[in-house]
Amino acid sequence: MEVPGLAHNITSPLSPCEGMIKDLSLDAIQLCERDGSKSQDGSISEMEELPVPQNIKISNITCDSFKICWDMDPRSKERITHYFIDLNKKENKNSNKFKHKDVPTKLVAKAVPLPMTVRGHWFLSPRTEYTVAVQTASKQTDGDYAVSEWSEIIEFCTADYSTVHLNQLLEKAEVIAGRMLRFSVFYRNQNKEYFDHAREAQENRMLPSVKDNSGSHGSPISGKLEGVFFSCNTEFNTGKPPQDSPYGRHRFEVQADTLFNPDTNLYFGDFYCMYTAYHYVILVLAPKGSRGDEFCKQRLPALDINNNRFLTCKQVEEGDGGLVFHHAQDVILEVIYTEPVDLALGTVAEISGHQLMSLSTVNAKKDPSCKTCNISVGR
Repeated sequence: MEVPGLAHNITSPLSPCEGMIKDLSLDAIQLCERDGSKSQDGSISEMEELPVPQNIKISNITCDSFKICWDMDPRSKERITHYFIDLNKKENKNSNKFKHKDVPTKLVAKAVPLPMTVRGHWFLSPRTEYTVAVQTASKQTDGDYAVSEWSEIIEFCTADYSTVHLNQLLEKAEVIAGRMLRFSVFYRNQNKEYFDHAREAQENRMLPSVKDNSGSHGSPISGKLEGVFFSCNTEFNTGKPPQDSPYGRHRFEVQADTLFNPDTNLYFGDFYCMYTAYHYVILVLAPKGSRGDEFCKQRLPALDINNNRFLTCKQVEEGDGGLVFHHAQDVILEVIYTEPVDLALGTVAEISGHQLMSLSTVNAKKDPSCKTCNISVGR
């Protein structure tokens, strides 16, 4: 997400994306000891007279950028040539010495009017807590820096993917989705106790639960969107759901038009893999006007239910004018339905296959090195 052009960008000359970013103002990046007055080569010295940044403010936070500004004695501004920004993941703030040399923790930027924008997916990740502190510095004629004391440490958390980033994921997923296969039911596998509990304690309903943290780390639905997970993929040779499942040997099946019809909105939620050849696409089905629908409208790309590369619902012009459903062949679809589902709407039966636990995606971490399903922002 781009921020207003009035701010000055800080970005790294070590970044592989340097050629794609305009108006660079970063002078250098160094790794320095956080509590030391000098770097390892002795090129930093202290000058007590330089002002310490006060009242640091972080704003305009995205998944891979933020604005930073602070108060400073205006009488000293002319002597300040650079700012040192010490940026660390909160949980690893004491582990700098173990980091690879190309992963910066201290950004050295030319002194520019504030606020400035810090942007870079190679050192900022979405949904991650960071600490930041600032020094002012004056570059001397011999190349050394005179520096102020460090400011107070400020904490902040980066944001989720925006719809811009999700649309980039969507485009990548479309490339490998493959041809469309016809299907007729959505299904959900669980153990017997799950369905017994739904009957006895939940008025015969499967209730929405909060989505886990599987998939992209920046996904705006993880840990926030509530829904009931369904599958719809079929076997190529039979056209029916597979008999194996990682989630349990009991399966609820419901006719597709019960959950997916012209009164339902469809949204793209995520695209990921788990260090395997399989790729997963998360879709959200939300009845129009529902609370889940309102949540998705603000955060997710909407899909045309009649024309998209993953899951379609089309009305047949001939015959009785019923609905026909198709799913993408080459990705595994995980469909979240945002409302409770009554077991009376379908059937529950035991499958004949195996429970393949190794294929479970519960809290599965996305492979950050996969070029197929990653985009150039924090993973």
